[in-house]
Amino acid sequence: MEEPKYGVLLTGAGEADRKPDVVRALRSVTGLSAWRSSRLLDSVPLVVLEVSLGVAEDAARLLEAAGAGARVRCTWSGCVLAPGSGPGGEQPCTPPDRSAQGCPTARRSLRR
Repeated sequence: MEEPKYGVLLTGAGEADRKPDVVRALRSVTGLSAWRSSRLLDSVPLVVLEVSLGVAEDAARLLEAAGAGARVRCTWSGCVLAPGSGPGGEQPCTPPDRSAQGCPTARRSLRR
């Protein structure tokens, strides 16, 4: 069964004095140039990366540590999760129009 992708949602650029740190973290996460990473910060909120859940959580934590606002967004359901909460945790990964039974990751966490 294919696991859903998770986006790293950049929700805030952080304080102006931390912008260089956020640009470095964004470069690390995306592989983009410093100029492009800086331009992305001017476009928040936006999804900067779509990867597996573990990679998305690590990237969101790195961005938050640098001073940016970051969340993990499930591409299957559209739910936005805090890094580390994971589907089936405090915030179940289910949209109002779908069941948790349909999300492969939520199904796995429901079996525990």
